[in-house]
Amino acid sequence: MAPPEPAPSPEPAAPPPDSTRTGPGRLLIAVYALFALSASARAGVQIATNFGHAPVAYSLSAFAAVVYLLATVTLTAGSPTARRIAVLSCSVELAGVLAVGTWSLADPATFPDATVWSGYGSGYGFVPLVLPIFGLLWLRRWSRRARARQT
Repeated sequence: MAPPEPAPSPEPAAPPPDSTRTGPGRLLIAVYALFALSASARAGVQIATNFGHAPVAYSLSAFAAVVYLLATVTLTAGSPTARRIAVLSCSVELAGVLAVGTWSLADPATFPDATVWSGYGSGYGFVPLVLPIFGLLWLRRWSRRARARQT
């Protein structure tokens, strides 16, 4: 008698087909995670070591870190509610980049040290300016898919 065949090992769960974690969404999430980590570390060090030097800039860096973290988590979750929160966080991010970018150019004395969003993200190759645009476009694609499935 032949020994029984071992049970097949379960395959890792793939993201559901209606998830923002598929395709280009993976890269978007990775970039958001990288920015969440780097902005958090930068703000943490700046606030802990020299907050009095540039309190506005350092506080805005911490705010940017929170926005990036929220976008990372909600894009990863991918549920309809998470996608709505991701739209809000990407919108706040875009508004923040535009507002802080303009403010930092109009009143450089307020920003003796740069933030992630200073100069429209010029210190980061303008990635902070284009990232929320790509995020919003990606989320728009998913909201259209969801509407198409409902009809």
